[in-house]
Amino acid sequence: MQIKKIKTKEFEFDCRVLGNEENELIIFLHGFPETSFMWMNLMEKLSSIGYYCVAPDMRGYSENACPKGVKKYTIKKLSDDILNIVNAVNVNKFHLIAHDWGAGIGWNIVYHNPEKIISWTALSVPHSRGFRKAVKMDNEQRKKSRYIGWFLFPIIPEIMLRKNDFEKFRKLWKHSSPEELNNYLTVFRRKYTLTAALNYYRANFKKGKNQPVGDIVTPTLFIWGKNDLAIGKVAAENNHKYMKGDYTFLKLDGGHWLIQSNYLEVEKAIIDHLTKYKTAPNNVSYEKP
Repeated sequence: MQIKKIKTKEFEFDCRVLGNEENELIIFLHGFPETSFMWMNLMEKLSSIGYYCVAPDMRGYSENACPKGVKKYTIKKLSDDILNIVNAVNVNKFHLIAHDWGAGIGWNIVYHNPEKIISWTALSVPHSRGFRKAVKMDNEQRKKSRYIGWFLFPIIPEIMLRKNDFEKFRKLWKHSSPEELNNYLTVFRRKYTLTAALNYYRANFKKGKNQPVGDIVTPTLFIWGKNDLAIGKVAAENNHKYMKGDYTFLKLDGGHWLIQSNYLEVEKAIIDHLTKYKTAPNNVSYEKP
């Protein structure tokens, strides 16, 4: 696994890169509070069956892509970062796999750039329109989303989350390996990373601040855990209403951190989805067990 610094017009992103550059590209987008480290096992598997895998530490998480100011973290800017990284590796079309905030950004990219996306896999977080509707209509989702309102306050969340060396985050990372935990702590201990990560919420959860996302035509796999702490049943099960292309919904007996807690199920579903929509021959063949 190589960590490669990929330069765009504005920034330099720390990206985990694995596989043959001649193969179809998969971009992986991490969520909050994580980094591209979360994708390492999946990248090793998918690169071994014929894909070129690139997973950036996104804006705020890469040391040389961490601008100050809430306005620097709009969904449009976060989406443009990913398209700029794709341009930097000189590829026209790619597969997209994303979790949590990465999925929120991914839905935006897929809707506005359908010609670029071969297949789309979202973990945990559904279409933004469905999520927002659930927040308005469903009591369970309102309760699960209360933390967002708290994140919108200045300074106080940073103080509370940094207590006891990120004790609250450590509880969320209980399924993570010691190496993964160490990577997350290293990134979040940087002076501005936590504020930058919270700015994803502050820049995008106010009225009139969002790019509209409409119906999705790209082949889509949505994976959700029935015990997700942030996303309730209504938002997840109504996701199909915004799908106008091929759509697969996989409901797992798990929580929010599916790549850690339900890895083998996630891996199999993603391989099946990628294989179905692959457009180029593999350098390495894959036979299902």
